[in-house]
Amino acid sequence: MTIEYTSRFAIDPNGAAAMGTDELRHNFHIGNLFVPGEINLTYTHYDRMIVGGAMPLAQPLKLETIKPVGTKSFLERRELVVVNIGGGGTVVVSGEEHMLNTRDMLYVGLGEEVTFSSVNADTPAKYYLLSAPAHRKCPTQVITIDKAKRIDLGSQETSNERSIFQFTTAIETCQIVVGMTQLAKGSVWNTMPAHVHDRRMEAYLYFDLADTARVFHFMGEPSETRHIVMANEQAVLSPAWSIHSGCGTSNYAFIWAMAGDNVDYTDVDPVAIGEMR
Repeated sequence: MTIEYTSRFAIDPNGAAAMGTDELRHNFHIGNLFVPGEINLTYTHYDRMIVGGAMPLAQPLKLETIKPVGTKSFLERRELVVVNIGGGGTVVVSGEEHMLNTRDMLYVGLGEEVTFSSVNADTPAKYYLLSAPAHRKCPTQVITIDKAKRIDLGSQETSNERSIFQFTTAIETCQIVVGMTQLAKGSVWNTMPAHVHDRRMEAYLYFDLADTARVFHFMGEPSETRHIVMANEQAVLSPAWSIHSGCGTSNYAFIWAMAGDNVDYTDVDPVAIGEMR
């Protein structure tokens, strides 16, 4: 099998507040995204978002349907975002080839067939996959990292100097919103002060971490916070009721993705630091 998948049911705030470390990781943490020669998918019951990874070697990997999707082809009723965090690769969308270098994004519209390849199996592509239900077909399009909308925020004084790259600002999607944040050297905090957005779920992929480095990802209601320790190239789910913030033992990058009622980046409910517990 070249495709493996698991499912995650939605957890309410009271349930999460009662969980210990193992339960939190079982329900929200996603590891083993990038397995050589495989596609690994996690089907979530948060806005039906699918979070996954594909790591092709010498042979291409085709994105086949999985049982939770319930359709004959994977994108029959879905859209897809692909972000490459590995070596160079090509993604063939219904016969059309798209080159993706590291940190480039590809949006794939409803109904397409998708195959992933690496340019060099010794330095394979690592495709981060995000998919949500779609009600109409939007054009397939590549957004290279230099074409993403860049916003520089934070400062060294507050340990959060960072660059935000908004991939989906300039293109049409049904509901997926995706971007990437890169922290400068010496900065470790992301998304603090925190916020929630009851209208959208979110997922984070942390990467560009050394083997010995970790990010402490903070989640939970503002009055009942928890943390999950994240290693390189691991993802975490953030329900609509939860904050999503992190602090690392070094600088790092992360890809954030949302699905839900709208595609407005600024539609958030801020949480004052003094209100958090």
